[in-house]
Amino acid sequence: MKKIISMILALVVGVILWYLLLKPSDYIIRFKAHTFPGAINQSLKHWSRNLTNSEKISQEEDLFHLSQEIKFGDSTNIYNWEIESITDSTSHVKVKIRDKEHSLMNKILVPFYDTDFEKRSRATVLDFMQELKKHKESFKVRIVGEEEISTKYIAYLPIKTTQLQKADEMMRNFSYLMGTLIESGVEFDGFPIIEITKWNRDTDSIYFNFGRPIIRSEKLPIGTDIQYKRIFRKKALKAEYNGNYITSDRAWYALLDYAQKNNIEVENTPYEIFHDNPQNEGNQIKWKAEIFLPLKEPYD
Repeated sequence: MKKIISMILALVVGVILWYLLLKPSDYIIRFKAHTFPGAINQSLKHWSRNLTNSEKISQEEDLFHLSQEIKFGDSTNIYNWEIESITDSTSHVKVKIRDKEHSLMNKILVPFYDTDFEKRSRATVLDFMQELKKHKESFKVRIVGEEEISTKYIAYLPIKTTQLQKADEMMRNFSYLMGTLIESGVEFDGFPIIEITKWNRDTDSIYFNFGRPIIRSEKLPIGTDIQYKRIFRKKALKAEYNGNYITSDRAWYALLDYAQKNNIEVENTPYEIFHDNPQNEGNQIKWKAEIFLPLKEPYD
């Protein structure tokens, strides 16, 4: 009997020591989000950039794990965000929160009191949830399924930037690209496109070609920054996106999520076709883009 009691006491002491000294978080908040992980990931980064007290946010091993530091007075709180995809339109989010300077005291008080640390943590996470809800209502993504990217000959400008700055770079180069082609009498053969050639999902940096399909002719301007190439037909997963083109990359993540759930191997090189000129339509939800994610070709 004494042996059993000793074992129970040792177990209780072990649990208490783990809780006070080894448990990595002081407080955990869980919530369900009605969108896919990539939209949560990008919304979280955008929200963090706009917080005056957010020190930094970094993506850990993948887009499902992010670590954020937020300053509150003399305390620096660590928010570890874990995102889990449940369905095509639903995710679970777990936020593990720790106060770097007052972790031990929080662990002692949290089980017995509703501390200022807990109230502040809930308010912070709620603020993000409201931001995420607002963002989710600003765009639509519909997965179409497997289709083909059509063969096109394009005039383009190669650009290096970030996902957030993608639309700004398009706007900055639009007048030069289109103006030069029109001035030379080049005939267009489709809507403006971008072809992602390199995508670093850890840093959100991208290399892409911004261009316009054209009819190949002797009128093509030479000696400018404009380059030319042929886009070859290829199989791809397709989605339809409606919303501001700044956030059209949300469809990239929706396609990645769909591919993973359906065991489809894809290339990380999205291809976008933009149907609308933002200057001609004020309602952003009416802006349409076709988004493709090329399938990996089987090796012979």
